Amino acid sequence: MARYKHIDTGPRLIAVDLQQQLLPGTFEHALNHLLDHKLDLSCFDARFRNDATGATAYPPAMLVKIVLFAYSQGIISSRNIERACREHVIFIALTGDSQPHFTTIAGFVSSLGEDIARIFSQILFICDKQGLIGREMFAIDGVKLPSNASKAKSGTRADFVRQADKLEAAAKAI
Repeated sequence: MARYKHIDTGPRLIAVDLQQQLLPGTFEHALNHLLDHKLDLSCFDARFRNDATGATAYPPAMLVKIVLFAYSQGIISSRNIERACREHVIFIALTGDSQPHFTTIAGFVSSLGEDIARIFSQILFICDKQGLIGREMFAIDGVKLPSNASKAKSGTRADFVRQADKLEAAAKAI
């Protein structure tokens, strides 16, 4: 009878270089680099008045990193993001092994407002500078919907502008 080595997948204490977990060429590496070196996040500084007193706050860059990375992975619940910050090595690397409470994450996301629009504008500018935006096609997501490209079904330019204005107003409301 064949004998095999026992594979133990139980908990271990392993020395891990967190920075090495963010592999070059991956989304999480690009996200980490952009938020640490390229984007101006000073718009978040006005939120905190803890210079002389009060507890230290989580850096907004770290919170933006974990929220955007979580959303890219399909994790949208603040409780699930908190769990990922405890259990998933990429989240642990992005947070520097700090584990923000789900209420901190939820409060941060709900208060983003215009600040997140500024960040996305900066990201689009950087992507455009690097030639990542082709300006030939724009896709919101990968949802496949039936379409009819006839002039009667698709409407006029005025209809398009009216629809675009409604969508922009809805995006601002969200």
